[in-house]
Amino acid sequence: MPVLHTLRRDARGLLLVLLAAAALHTAPAPAAAADEPGWTAGPAAGTAAARPGGARPYFYLEGAPAAVLEDRLALTNTTDQERTVTLRGADAYNTADGALAARPAASGAPGAPGGAGSWFSFGAGATVKIPPRTRAVVPFTVTVPPASPPGDHPAAVIAAEAGREVGVRVHLRVSGPTLAALTVEDVAVRGRGAAAVVAYTLVNRGNVALAPELDVRADGVLGEVPGRGPRTLPVELLPGQRVELTEPWPGAPVLDRVRVRVTVTAPGGARADAAASAWFVPWRAAGRTGLGLLALGGTASAALFLVRRRGPWRRPADGGAPGGPSGKPGATTPAPEHELTGASR
Repeated sequence: MPVLHTLRRDARGLLLVLLAAAALHTAPAPAAAADEPGWTAGPAAGTAAARPGGARPYFYLEGAPAAVLEDRLALTNTTDQERTVTLRGADAYNTADGALAARPAASGAPGAPGGAGSWFSFGAGATVKIPPRTRAVVPFTVTVPPASPPGDHPAAVIAAEAGREVGVRVHLRVSGPTLAALTVEDVAVRGRGAAAVVAYTLVNRGNVALAPELDVRADGVLGEVPGRGPRTLPVELLPGQRVELTEPWPGAPVLDRVRVRVTVTAPGGARADAAASAWFVPWRAAGRTGLGLLALGGTASAALFLVRRRGPWRRPADGGAPGGPSGKPGATTPAPEHELTGASR
């Protein structure tokens, strides 16, 4: 008995050790701290486009051709080590789905040739060292070329360090006449039922950025079809840009032929529309019905073929069995010369 008791005690100890090891192996590791970038970039406090507290969400600069515009960028180092940040200007553009983005540096150039990104220069140089726990204010200038056309020239200030980039939007406008204009192209209906969407393309034909409003109307052969009421799109359409968008259409019919019209407006008098037609057919039901009609049509066609096939047969002149005058199988009576094969009688 003492031996058995000892074995049980040892077994319980071994089991506790195994359970503890398993718990250590399976317990989730403590969440790692978020990768803190350690520095921020943004417009220095000012009055233009200011929010409560003096903070600006972006830069806004406007001037005539040949003007030199000035502003300041704030870089804040929140860590205990020095940061080295590189600055450059960049052109802003719309991605295919309408999002805003900044063009990458090309061959080390500060911006695309001739684009607004190439108009930037930084007073402290393109590379700035920020001491620990320090906020550095970097002045910069935008020199507008003399021949620059009027209107918006979207741009951004890009701050980069060790592969991380932060873009600060710059609303840059060259003084002069402005034109708000756009077109709607490539309207199409995709999907069916709850998954139906209206696809279309917007193109900014003017020289100012647009905040478009969309209205979708539909007319069906079988009656009124609900569309999509007017709403402002979550897109800022930059001059000269083209974006491909889709609008959910939960009110799409189940069975109808519909004419869909897309109308887009924007402040400044911009307005455009385009239309497309689409069939809505419940293909599963139509497929089952169509197979039945196909079978019925096939039977009718076979019967018609037999009737038409019997038409040219004629009884032999001698009253014998089908065949030639001799009654031998395979011998046929020549047709009169004025009859042509396949001609109606």
